[in-house]
Amino acid sequence: MANIIDGKLIAKEIREKVALDVEAFKAKGVEPRLAVVLVGNDPASVWYAKSKKKAAEKVGILYDFYELSSETEQEEVEILVDRLNQDENVHGIMIELPLPAQLDKDKIMGMVDPLKDVDGVNPINRGYILQGSEGLFPATPESCIECVLSTGIDMTGKKAVIVGRGETVGKPLVFMLLKYNPTITVCHSRTKNLAEEVKSADVVIAAVGRAGLITGDMIKEGAIVVDAGVNEVEGGGYVGDVDYESAEKVASHISPVPGGVGSLTTVLLFRNLIKGMGLQGK
Repeated sequence: MANIIDGKLIAKEIREKVALDVEAFKAKGVEPRLAVVLVGNDPASVWYAKSKKKAAEKVGILYDFYELSSETEQEEVEILVDRLNQDENVHGIMIELPLPAQLDKDKIMGMVDPLKDVDGVNPINRGYILQGSEGLFPATPESCIECVLSTGIDMTGKKAVIVGRGETVGKPLVFMLLKYNPTITVCHSRTKNLAEEVKSADVVIAAVGRAGLITGDMIKEGAIVVDAGVNEVEGGGYVGDVDYESAEKVASHISPVPGGVGSLTTVLLFRNLIKGMGLQGK
């Protein structure tokens, strides 16, 4: 049976370090502040925004929540983002997704100051990922990597298979993972012999959005399995892209859903806030 990768425990350790960093900034007279912008009333986005507020309060981060109606026009959002960019007392900015159809998502994301871009959505930060330079990178791929590293594995020379090539997780994860020197294969909807590719992996990271796609018979004995999938099931609740029951019988380590990757994302946003403040010269 696999060892469980406990996302909540990893998050707790990171949270404690963030709280110490927050106190260090406060001792210098600087109060870390995160601004979150929500346009519309998507239920999941409202819930996430409110949960981040509670989490921010626990580590001492000030939290400003800007809730705009679903009819808000592009110019109004742009004015708000520009104001937050210019405000020296705001150290991090996050735009909740999805945005209403009338808004140009790419333009709005591109407006966020790269040094305040806690979710790593600005194209400049995406470019830093490709270059291997210092920047602020998206939280979910970071969470996947933290889950893998928590097992103690040295990824040098190991084979890592990422299932999924989405803009949010799969694509940035490829280049973020390269830092640790594995050999990476990316699988997607047009991959032939998916089971064969996954079976060859020492590390499997699933981020495709299809419940139960990866089953135990596709996993090599002793492989590390990280599940970044979030799929709503009938009757409520969520499951991942990995069939947990069969996979845990062959993997050496496995992250559950919930309780794995998703448990880290909020605290990694806060860690990005602290990192961004350093890059801002605070």
